[in-house]
Amino acid sequence: MPVTTHLEPRALLDAAAACAGTVPEAAAGPLRVGVDLGTATCVLVVLDASGAPVWVDAHPSGALRDGVVVDFAAAVAAVRHLRTRAEEALGVPLICAATAYPPCIPVRDARACTYVCEAAGFAEVVLVDEVTAAQRTLDVRDGVVADVGGGSTGVGVFRDGVLAALDDRPGGGHHLDLVLAGALGLTVEQAEAHKREHPAESLPILVPGLQRIAESVRAMTRDVEHLPVHLAGGALMIPGADSVLAGWLERPVVTYPHALLITPLGIARSAP
Repeated sequence: MPVTTHLEPRALLDAAAACAGTVPEAAAGPLRVGVDLGTATCVLVVLDASGAPVWVDAHPSGALRDGVVVDFAAAVAAVRHLRTRAEEALGVPLICAATAYPPCIPVRDARACTYVCEAAGFAEVVLVDEVTAAQRTLDVRDGVVADVGGGSTGVGVFRDGVLAALDDRPGGGHHLDLVLAGALGLTVEQAEAHKREHPAESLPILVPGLQRIAESVRAMTRDVEHLPVHLAGGALMIPGADSVLAGWLERPVVTYPHALLITPLGIARSAP
């Protein structure tokens, strides 16, 4: 069953961000582990028995493309590295975990995410879609959750906290990097760094790409255009990106601090 905690979403995200790079105190078990494989970065989150984060760590991977595992060995190595670091820091073995997949990818590709975690040493692995995971952090009752990842945008419509519709479209952070790279004559890697270091300069160039993402959200939510859109994922952590989407969609867009951690936290809350 999904774990619950008294922390509201923003406080939970602040607490998770504060855990990154810190040595944890003794954590009350049982512990829950979430593994977010990600397009460029793998993130591992550990929650204590109350649902509070006690360990957050990340490692570059590049083993996925558009949510599909394209380098199984690299993905396993990244997860095994993170699992080992967490076990050493917490002083306990981590046996069970949850991981996630983008909505609407083929079943065999979703199962590959499970196989990666099993090969990295987790004996029991629960699989959840990324939008449902994000909802378990944000607790949106009536609204749209848009999880904008590196390769795609997953969208879920929630009514009374229950998933009513789920879809996914290509287009995410990697595509924004391609736009920026082409405009500035940079490599994709340089464009990603430039986007983070110079967001104000990057935003005007990225507006057409952001509008394409917004149009994907519109296409996936045509029957619920009155509901607010809650943004998850690290791809749109650019000041002003939410205003671009809100203006294009003509509806409220809600952002959160440390949005990159929304889905990993929700994955951990789904763990056994």
